[in-house]
Amino acid sequence: MVGGKKQKTMSRRAGMRSYDNHTAAAWLFLAPSLTAIAIFFVIPVLSALVMSFTDFDIYAVGNLNVVRFMGFRNYTRIFETPLFWKALRNTFYFVLVGGPLSVAVSLGTALMVNSKLARFKPFYRTVYFLPVVTSLVAVAVVWRYLYHPAHGLLNLALSYFGVAPIDWLGNPDIAMPAIVVLAVWKNFGYNMLIFIAGLQNIPEDLYEAAHIDGAGGWRQFVDITIPMLAPTTVFVVMITIIGYFQLFAEPYIMTEGGPMNATMSVVLMMYEQGFRWWNMGFAAAIAFVLFAVILIFSILQLIIQRRLQQ
Repeated sequence: MVGGKKQKTMSRRAGMRSYDNHTAAAWLFLAPSLTAIAIFFVIPVLSALVMSFTDFDIYAVGNLNVVRFMGFRNYTRIFETPLFWKALRNTFYFVLVGGPLSVAVSLGTALMVNSKLARFKPFYRTVYFLPVVTSLVAVAVVWRYLYHPAHGLLNLALSYFGVAPIDWLGNPDIAMPAIVVLAVWKNFGYNMLIFIAGLQNIPEDLYEAAHIDGAGGWRQFVDITIPMLAPTTVFVVMITIIGYFQLFAEPYIMTEGGPMNATMSVVLMMYEQGFRWWNMGFAAAIAFVLFAVILIFSILQLIIQRRLQQ
């Protein structure tokens, strides 16, 4: 009995030493990545958070002694600025219109590409995914010329149907929808591939059984495809909304926030405050307000997801 207890104790100690060795090896391999994350993410984020409570500007770059602690005055100033509310409305419009439209186009394209009737599937996947890997700056410049009121190809095509030239980016009522169309075209290919992966994980037996029971294509889509794609759809919606909240390059290149701030986004306002007017503390506060908005939306999506799964 005594020998058995000693053997168990020795085995337990050997197991603990093995666990400690594996843990030390894991931390050793993770150390470079954790160090890079700390240097290039954690420290800058904490620095920006501290900066958001100060009046850090261009003068503070050369002399930190001129920095003053502002408390929450930067945050209160945000909500007292009419331009912020305009930018927030524009951003919400872009998210609530462009997000669902992008998801719908992605799902529709994925269904067509994944269909048994579709030929040359790899070719279509590549073609639809090309806009995603193309530089957004280059795409925005090209689309700006497509939208040109006098020489754009879009107005040229409409002229054959007797439609007068439209100032796509110069009309405050049309500028944001025009940018939404560009964003949907640019981003739907990435979500399409995710939906295709989700569709390929649905057992084919479910469709065969539904077909035998007399269910048509629409009933199969509603009763099989949509429920089975629910986790994939939630993921796609979440990453799409988070990405669309960060609207910047499209209005910056195509309209510079105009006309009449009709395409001004929260990120573009933050950029202008920080790097045009050098109000770095105020810009940092805008960034954390946007972070709070994205966090609230993400939490709401998770709550809705859990309720749908119940």
